[in-house]
Amino acid sequence: MEPLTWTGSLVGLNFFFQVAVAVLLMAIVLQIVVSFIPSAGSRAMGADGTLAANAGFAGLISQVSLWLFYAVIALILLYLIAGVFMGTGAGIIGGMTRQFLPVWIALIVTFALSITYKRKLGLYGKLFDSTVGMIGFALVMFWVFTGIMGGVFDMIVTHDSLSQASGMKNKLPGTPLRGAEDGEYAWYLLGGDNLARDVFSRLVKGSWIVVLIAPLATLFAFMVGITLGLPAGYYAGRLDTILSFVANLILAFPVILLFFLLVTPEIVLTGIPNYMAAVLFIFPLIFFGVLLNSRYYTQPSVRTPLLIVVLGGLAWAYLALISSDGTIVENPTTTIPGLPAVLDWIPMPAEYLVVFVSVVFVNSPTVFRIVRGLALDIKTRDYVAAAQTRGEGPWYIMLWEILPNARGPLIVDFCLRIGYTTILLGTLGFFGLGLESESPDWGTTINAGRRLLSLYPHAALAPAISLLSLVLGLNLLADGLREESLRD
Repeated sequence: MEPLTWTGSLVGLNFFFQVAVAVLLMAIVLQIVVSFIPSAGSRAMGADGTLAANAGFAGLISQVSLWLFYAVIALILLYLIAGVFMGTGAGIIGGMTRQFLPVWIALIVTFALSITYKRKLGLYGKLFDSTVGMIGFALVMFWVFTGIMGGVFDMIVTHDSLSQASGMKNKLPGTPLRGAEDGEYAWYLLGGDNLARDVFSRLVKGSWIVVLIAPLATLFAFMVGITLGLPAGYYAGRLDTILSFVANLILAFPVILLFFLLVTPEIVLTGIPNYMAAVLFIFPLIFFGVLLNSRYYTQPSVRTPLLIVVLGGLAWAYLALISSDGTIVENPTTTIPGLPAVLDWIPMPAEYLVVFVSVVFVNSPTVFRIVRGLALDIKTRDYVAAAQTRGEGPWYIMLWEILPNARGPLIVDFCLRIGYTTILLGTLGFFGLGLESESPDWGTTINAGRRLLSLYPHAALAPAISLLSLVLGLNLLADGLREESLRD
């Protein structure tokens, strides 16, 4: 078999795509230059006297840039649609596009349902009124669906991410697999790495590690930060002083260095991350327990069974998270038994637990300071005073009056913080800390490929571009959410 080219039989479209991208870049540069040149009447005046739109040469450049952008998007869609139907007939891009078919279907269904019912979906629905927000959401959900379908259900991968194929070491993208058997995918779409493993399959498998750890660890950090930040801001005084001192003490330490210390083998061997997990992971129980108790305090017939069910399930999940092979801590000096293996329904490998705890510990102080500042501001509002006049308890006011009115900044920060966490995970993998050396996570893959970057750049560039696109999507999603939350 012949090696695949990037676009296969769609090579005729390449010229038009290259021209459109080149002209678009020139138009954007020209638009930036023109924006620095003052020109009278460069803005059109609306009927009510407001500035409505660019006029003159600046307006023409803006309009041309917009249409060129649409043309580039249309050509990209043409490549993708043709790739779905033609497969490897459309080259490497076609082969990857067809492999991602379940992801495209999931994205189309998600967008169709979300846009149809967006007026009933609150802030999430308003996100689809923002072009920037929709682009960011599409990028993020692309990797979420890729992680779930490829990392969990093996619907996208073409080969086993750890298997090595003879003669495929450092092969370029599109190289045919030597001695491919019936039913075996015939190409390494993104080439082979320095151990003759399929880069495309490792890329897909690695996305699951990112979309699993980054959002969940950030969510746990928010649970810790909210649970401690609300009372610190609401009560102030000595409690605020003590909690703020502890948070500032952690923040005073360089984040990267703190991260590296927590995941080093010597620290892991002492069991410190396991003890930290036992403390940090209990905050969701505290949060939901107080949340439900404060809401249904006057309805004991509803509150009691609800707390039993919710806290019982969370307690089981808590024990399953901090337990591994029937123990919480196991080292030469200490053994603390945990949940029996038969009841441990959440598999949390030791290397994942260390990274998870490190992310929660590093992010919690920053979230605490944000929540504390919001609570200090919002507690002075009239609706908080009205709740106090009604005789509502402090925790009801914090969780059901202050927290909902702080959701805009917190949601935006949550998206941004997932991006920071993704970069941290990549950094840890790049330096060989936390996860196993054979892990397909993007940081580890970039580190393995950078040794031969000048000769075979594909092994490092593919996960690097994937990491960039996910973080970019999270930033755009945060911008869209910020834009829509300010309109509330």
